[in-house]
Amino acid sequence: MDVFSDLIRGVRAHGSLFASSTLSPPWALHFVDGAPLTLCTVIDGAGWLVPEGRPPELLRARETIVVRGPGTFTFVDEVGTTAEPIECGEDCATPEQGGTRHRLGWHDPGGDAGGCGGGQVYGGDGRGNGPGATTLIVGAYPVRGEISRRLLEALPVVLRADDGGASDAVLDHLAAEVAVDTPGQQVVLDRLLDWMLVCTLREWFDRPGGERPAWWAAQRDPVVGDALRLLHAEPAAPWTVAALAGRTGVSRSTLAKRFADLVGEPPLTYLTRWRMTLAADLLVEQDDATVADVARAVGYSDPFGFSAAFKRVRGANPSEFRGSRRPSPAR
Repeated sequence: MDVFSDLIRGVRAHGSLFASSTLSPPWALHFVDGAPLTLCTVIDGAGWLVPEGRPPELLRARETIVVRGPGTFTFVDEVGTTAEPIECGEDCATPEQGGTRHRLGWHDPGGDAGGCGGGQVYGGDGRGNGPGATTLIVGAYPVRGEISRRLLEALPVVLRADDGGASDAVLDHLAAEVAVDTPGQQVVLDRLLDWMLVCTLREWFDRPGGERPAWWAAQRDPVVGDALRLLHAEPAAPWTVAALAGRTGVSRSTLAKRFADLVGEPPLTYLTRWRMTLAADLLVEQDDATVADVARAVGYSDPFGFSAAFKRVRGANPSEFRGSRRPSPAR
């Protein structure tokens, strides 16, 4: 498995919000919950995305912006709009609500008065397709575990992908799917959101002159890329630099230098950090697993050696880390 596939596997649209709104000016949607990742794309029209504490970003038709939480943001028809912001809160942007939510308009007719219910956010002719109408699609992603946090750390607060490229095909499917209401739509929208996010991130990482993480370019190197795939495919194997060099078909010194030059750290240092990331998720997700169980799962036969390595990398021993991630008991 390549590095990117490993890091993004915990970012899935299942349990996310998906919404499509057709809005006529003036309008303002305030996304208040600060989801870890929120993908915003305009099918038709245009609008301004105003992130918390950052300059506004114009979003034209078939352009996409990904916003990294926990900051909030507002989407408006124009900077300084006269519209009263509509808060998209728990029922609009909290991923933990479960299942994909698709709404044609943030406020459904006959719904509750607050949150996402009651009254359409429409102008113009009252149907959301008046002069200057904008069709906005938003997907708010949950991001679970330490593995996916490593991906988040590689992203800026606001990430823009212009029109064109592989994501255009996904946009065509999204536009067609949100226009109908058919059985299985939630599953289709979930998968389209996953596809859209992967395409957007790949295009952003590949843009000329961009500040991409070291592992992104390194995984395309014929030697270091193979080494990274081996470490991610078999993290518990008893790796040495010599063993890794043998599997990649180069000398030990060649692998060590090339890996350090491209990734920014020696192969076994990278492996240790990756093992501790895997261990952190196992400690939280598998309550019945002992520290020794987790140690073996990530390649340590000695739980004491594992605990020392975990504390060195994560700043706390495994038991302390597990305790700090458990939810507080309800009072």
